[in-house]
Amino acid sequence: MEDAGSLLVIVDAANVVGSVPDGWWRDRRGAAERLRDHLAAQGVPGHEGPVDIVLVVEGAARGVEPVPGVRVAAARGSGDDHMVALVAEAGDRPVLVVTADRELRRRVEELGADVAGPRAVRPAPRRG
Repeated sequence: MEDAGSLLVIVDAANVVGSVPDGWWRDRRGAAERLRDHLAAQGVPGHEGPVDIVLVVEGAARGVEPVPGVRVAAARGSGDDHMVALVAEAGDRPVLVVTADRELRRRVEELGADVAGPRAVRPAPRRG
């Protein structure tokens, strides 16, 4: 983890990518890379100050490399379980989890994390 005072933003890549039917299923890894690049360029709108972004990938998106400004965590098993573990490891650090998954939301909120939906970080849909 980076600076303990910065906001830790954990992004559920599969959930955010899957929130827009733009053909992401044809190239899951490419879709996760586009999300990573968008996060690196735009950060998290509405959150000023230091932000530590972790993009959690699973399945076909494993292998996505980190870039400056976005760490990538490949879940070995359940992406949800990995995100819950990251929240638990954060201790008293402020955490924002970006997902629309209701069960994941419940689990991380029980640990004290704030939650935002995919629109908080999602790039505009690709056309064509």
